[in-house]
Amino acid sequence: MGLLDSLKQDLDKVGELVHEHGLRHTVKEGAVAAFKTVSGAVDRNDNHDDPEEKEVDKIREQINASHRFGSFAGERSRNAVKWYIDGHDYFWAVSEILDSAKECIFILDWWLSPELYLRRPPADFPQFRLDRLLKRKAEQGVKVYICVYKEITQTMNMSSNHTKEALQALHPNIKVMRHPDHIGTAHDVQFWSHHEKVVVVDNHRACIGGLDLCFGRWDTHNQSVISSRRATSLSWKLTVISFPMSSSPLADCHPTDFTRTLFPGQDYNNGRVMDFQQVDNFVSNQISILETARMPWHDVHLALAGPAVLDVVQHFVERWNKIKKEKYKDDVTYDWLAFPHNVAKFPQEPVSRLPYSEVWDSIGTKFHNTWQPDDDSKRPGGGTFDHQGDVNALTPFEPPEGASAAMYDDHYQRVTGTCNVQVVRSVSDWSHGVLKEQSIQNAYIQLIREANHFIYIENQFFLSNAADGGPVVNKIAKALVERILTAAREGQKFKVIVVIPEVPGFSGDIEKEGSIQKIMAGQWRTINRGGNSIYELVRQAGYDPTDYIRFYHLRCYDRINAPKSFIDQMARDSGVSFFQAQIAQARLFLGDDTTWKQDKIQISAPATYSADNTSDLGTTEKQGTTIVEEVKFYQNLNEARQVVRKFEGAAGRSDDDVSDSLSQHLLEDTTGLLDEQWLGNEQEEKDCYVTELLYIHSKVMIVDDRRVIMGSANLNDRSQKGDGDSEIALVVEDNDQVQTTMDGRPFVASRFAATLRRKIMKEHLGLIPPQFCETGKEPVTSFQRAVPYPSEDETQSDEDQRVADPLSDEFLELWDATARKNRSIFGEIFKTVPTDVVRNWDQYKAYMPKVKTGHVASDLPISQIKQKLSSVRGALVTAPIDFLIEEKGLWTGPEWLGLDPTLPIYI
Repeated sequence: MGLLDSLKQDLDKVGELVHEHGLRHTVKEGAVAAFKTVSGAVDRNDNHDDPEEKEVDKIREQINASHRFGSFAGERSRNAVKWYIDGHDYFWAVSEILDSAKECIFILDWWLSPELYLRRPPADFPQFRLDRLLKRKAEQGVKVYICVYKEITQTMNMSSNHTKEALQALHPNIKVMRHPDHIGTAHDVQFWSHHEKVVVVDNHRACIGGLDLCFGRWDTHNQSVISSRRATSLSWKLTVISFPMSSSPLADCHPTDFTRTLFPGQDYNNGRVMDFQQVDNFVSNQISILETARMPWHDVHLALAGPAVLDVVQHFVERWNKIKKEKYKDDVTYDWLAFPHNVAKFPQEPVSRLPYSEVWDSIGTKFHNTWQPDDDSKRPGGGTFDHQGDVNALTPFEPPEGASAAMYDDHYQRVTGTCNVQVVRSVSDWSHGVLKEQSIQNAYIQLIREANHFIYIENQFFLSNAADGGPVVNKIAKALVERILTAAREGQKFKVIVVIPEVPGFSGDIEKEGSIQKIMAGQWRTINRGGNSIYELVRQAGYDPTDYIRFYHLRCYDRINAPKSFIDQMARDSGVSFFQAQIAQARLFLGDDTTWKQDKIQISAPATYSADNTSDLGTTEKQGTTIVEEVKFYQNLNEARQVVRKFEGAAGRSDDDVSDSLSQHLLEDTTGLLDEQWLGNEQEEKDCYVTELLYIHSKVMIVDDRRVIMGSANLNDRSQKGDGDSEIALVVEDNDQVQTTMDGRPFVASRFAATLRRKIMKEHLGLIPPQFCETGKEPVTSFQRAVPYPSEDETQSDEDQRVADPLSDEFLELWDATARKNRSIFGEIFKTVPTDVVRNWDQYKAYMPKVKTGHVASDLPISQIKQKLSSVRGALVTAPIDFLIEEKGLWTGPEWLGLDPTLPIYI
């Protein structure tokens, strides 16, 4: 008798006992769940052990082996691909794409917030809240299919259950699946997550990148907001240069006009300070916006229109049907899906070889495929097909709301797809029902090996193995070392620039949070410690690693428009507190078409520092917070409206000359920080200056300004090894060429790669105008428009030319000098950590500023503080890679010898 048969017999005995003693039905349910969990753990190969399954696996292996990087998908030509930098531009574009849906919408997401505003300010775009937009499309007959990661509720706060309940309650055409289960099934998954961020509309346009459709992601290039009339008039002048008009602050305090709020409720967050709490309660904003900066968010995403969309759709359909089979096989609420590929006319399509393709085609819902129509008369844009079924011209789309039809028709009809695109992914049995595929890691390694001049990496993490052995298995760092040493031995000028967050985006003090320490230690072991890091291996070969590879972070500053005397006076005269007005305005944003669950909201702020309590020093609120106020939830919209009006009406003076945020001065603003006014005393102004790391969530690598890999995959084992988190990415190579230079010599770059890198670097160096978001009436620019609408060509601008050659001595000095200067100023004014000044825990405790999180830690007068901050340009800062370098136990402890079974969660 096998183990599973024995367990089954034991389960039957439990059932007899339950029946005999009249115990509750849930006891047997629990026993059944336990049996399923054990049986799944014992037989992890149950999807790949019978002859039929083995045959499918063999076919898949053959398909993957025939494609570059071992991917399920091959290269497809003639795609229009468009990059988006930061959430403001991408969320606007995705709102256009979703709004264009006629048949179907597919969404894969790690976290999806139904109440997310895709266009802002929210007061001006109520119809473009995600749940309302999806409901509107569903009512028009569009079928909406959504797969979200089912989180471990004990440790994570995304509330996928709220996502499912809230969206499915809107309309029968909206279907939401959560996956995986974590206990009580034969398919339990403990560690890993579905991490893709994918939107597909009508099998025709797709979006892939780092931006989840959730709270905390919407942001702009300057990570700041301006809300004064003076600044608004300036922003209209800047629109001539065609930069998106919007803002996203460290600060979002608007005491005289709450309708200018950009981050209502849960959307104002700082992950370093406090985790999201009760996200199903939209109005709950649990950190004080009077005292705590939000954590700004830098990210990149792309959208494409072209034949490669079919491969993204294949990935979605396979995922949907895998979950359907596993969890909802007999539930008619969830229909099966069929591949849209026209295999009758295009039999060379790889999906035609998959045995289950025909089955799904017979039982599944199948939507129109514009890239492979049955009739040539239905060709998109009237283009011609090549042997792969690709098309030469892209479909003209209906103009988005408010756009000129003539302008849009002209642009869309003349666009030709110029990009070769290949879809790569990380999937395995638990996530996708297939044997392990790690084509994302394969792509990273091959692109690095084939690099000729320059690599730019921007990622949320940097955890890899530069040698053999050790707990980290992905070899991206090893590929970097090999390529650097090849360049060094050949005397070649070769540069790698890596930009990652200062600190992992988890709440807690670095000294006290083991999860933060493990991730930082893993990154140090990759960069410069532990014996087999990149820097150590390059040095052992006789070369200076800093001649070839350097690391950087991003950081911002701002000023909260909240002079204490003014806020107190308004509260006293109105009988309404600031937080009551803030919650009332969030209630107005919530509207009457959304359910709510809360009765009261508690607002927290950093605890006052005491010499007897050092847990609250300068880095986090997690170890010590003070409840500032408890505010009731306003059940009635009229009551909420009156509360806001009473508070605003008690201002007693105009606030128009005071900017609600200042970090536009990190960019090329036409005014300076020293020109800014303040209607409070000097100490109040000093108390309102704040800093925060600019969190990097991008997952992108740009090689030689010719090739790009972008998607959802972090640079760590979780994302890269294939059988961890599920991921998807695109490798993009543009045939549209740009004449430029590389190390001063003539060079032909690809437009997609070159313009993406240049725009990112201009942002980090402060070489772009600020973005403003004031009234919702600002002109929409080409950078916000949905693919295939082309972005404006900036390659001849003076700012673009300053970053055009990534190997020129002038650029390299500009980049590094800017980072060094900014780091010095932030360290002097705010005493930021990490810092190279701190090399051990004793120094850490002595260095930490005795101030509230992120506030000024200098004794200088406000005039000198402003003078120094006015010299900050962009957000780029050097990476203090010698931080805590004397604490060797952090990266040489037993967990790095394979003795910690939880380590894979972090690396």
